[in-house]
Amino acid sequence: MSKYTFRRYLLFVASLFINAFGIAFITKALLGTSPITSVTYVLSLFTPFTMGIWTILLNLLFVVLEPFLMTRRELREDLRMYLLQIPIAFCFGLFIDFSMFMLSWLEPSAYVMQVTVLLIGCIILALGIALEVKANAAMMAGEYFVKTITRRFHGEFGYIKLGFDITLLTIACILSLVFLSDIQGVREGTVVSALLVGPIVHFVSPAYRIFDRWINAPIKQADTPSAQHTNTIITIAREYGSGGHLLGERLAKELGIKLYDREFIHMAAQRSGIDEQYIAKNEQSIPSFWLKCILSKNSEQPVEASLSADDILFVAESRIVQELAAQEPCIIVGRCADFVLKDHPKVVKVFCYSDLKSAVNRCVNDYGIPQEQAEAEIRRINRNRIHHYEYYTGWKWGEPHHYHLMLNTGNISLETACKLMKEVYQNISKA
Repeated sequence: MSKYTFRRYLLFVASLFINAFGIAFITKALLGTSPITSVTYVLSLFTPFTMGIWTILLNLLFVVLEPFLMTRRELREDLRMYLLQIPIAFCFGLFIDFSMFMLSWLEPSAYVMQVTVLLIGCIILALGIALEVKANAAMMAGEYFVKTITRRFHGEFGYIKLGFDITLLTIACILSLVFLSDIQGVREGTVVSALLVGPIVHFVSPAYRIFDRWINAPIKQADTPSAQHTNTIITIAREYGSGGHLLGERLAKELGIKLYDREFIHMAAQRSGIDEQYIAKNEQSIPSFWLKCILSKNSEQPVEASLSADDILFVAESRIVQELAAQEPCIIVGRCADFVLKDHPKVVKVFCYSDLKSAVNRCVNDYGIPQEQAEAEIRRINRNRIHHYEYYTGWKWGEPHHYHLMLNTGNISLETACKLMKEVYQNISKA
């Protein structure tokens, strides 16, 4: 085992404890526990076993059931991850009991204090989940069980995870009614934690980039192309109606290099197997940013293991961007290319924007959009681009520090903007 792998496991164990501590905080708020521990909490109320012990038993049950949903080949190929669930189950259960013991003094009585404790617990749990995603070393049994179901029935991880959580809550309610004559462990706090933890994970995840160098082996210099053999790439991010595509066309003719924009729809369809019409309609947009955070981020899964159609499309286009950059100098419009190529040694990153009046005029005159619809269309598309970019990159869209050039095409002509980009391109190419 390399030291980097060891460090990943170390982070993973730390994240398990943080998760357990967050769950304990949520439980001590007395407003209902999290969905994943709802059944174990209710069981602990009318049996001699603790919530931690029941957590171990429930997770071991998942481990026993999983092989029945897997082929022999899948089990053989994923044997290490499968077997790791067993020690993880014991650790997680013991961490929960230890955390509950540490917080035995915490008994909020006033509703305001209960809500405060609940919110603190949600934040702690989100910090633990984000750290677990960063470690990317193993999976807890509940998550692995959902992954197994997803693979067996070819569903989307996020929605199956949601159904799994609802099933656990239903079972918890039934157990509570049968053995306690009342619903306990499932209250408004359960709903709050289910809705809040995922978005918090999304917003705190970028902070964990501080661990990247610590857990990832450095790339050997021999594996990195030398500067003189590296293609210079221009990426253009743009507000709708700013003329980013028109600017790219003009510059491509000036420099004699290829422009890639609408071509991505056909290329991504071939790569991902997704219908071109779906890509054209949904590319670079997220129908519900908040729902996407809840479904995809409220789990211990890295994005590669829980791909929705949106995720598959993003991954496919990202790989195409990387391949194009390796083949030849070119101009790439959109597709989060400035982020995808963040480690590429020669990239000219450009952001085009304009005032609303100029954008409306361009939409009407160049894009053929009716005057009365133009402003609403600009706001809608820009909002989708912001959500898509910030969800997948963790960066702020249009942040000046991410770009070499910020071009206000409402105040300067495309000809002037083209000259500025050409000069920067030539300077970076010569470097």
